Amino acid sequence: MNPLTNVKNITKLGEQELVRGGTTSWHDEYKDSAWIFIGGLPYDLTEGDIITVFSQYGEPVNINLIRDKDTGKSKGYGFLCYKDQRSTILAVDNLNGIKLLGRIIRVDHVANYKAPKESKRVDKVTEKLRFEGC
Repeated sequence: MNPLTNVKNITKLGEQELVRGGTTSWHDEYKDSAWIFIGGLPYDLTEGDIITVFSQYGEPVNINLIRDKDTGKSKGYGFLCYKDQRSTILAVDNLNGIKLLGRIIRVDHVANYKAPKESKRVDKVTEKLRFEGC
């Protein structure tokens, strides 16, 4: 599916929710996960750069920027975990579809984040978060 279509679909869900004005939200489906997916990232952004952008909506406690195994270069997407799940709603609603260094990014909830298996060079805090979750 086209990444821009995903951005538009997420935006549409938020707009429909505002019009409907109900007491439930499409975000409720993800109430048990503090992880978000971030796609379409500029390739030269570091984990620190991403945390800086996303920390305006809460305290990030873990990030997994997907990198090429051979070159170590970013593949342009990753996952971020917030300390508080409510921050995921703010990030999805406010950062999905924005332009970041000329690229439109996609931000969406992750229901069941699975930690990467190749965790040989991971610090103890990250290892614990990956094992226990956020």
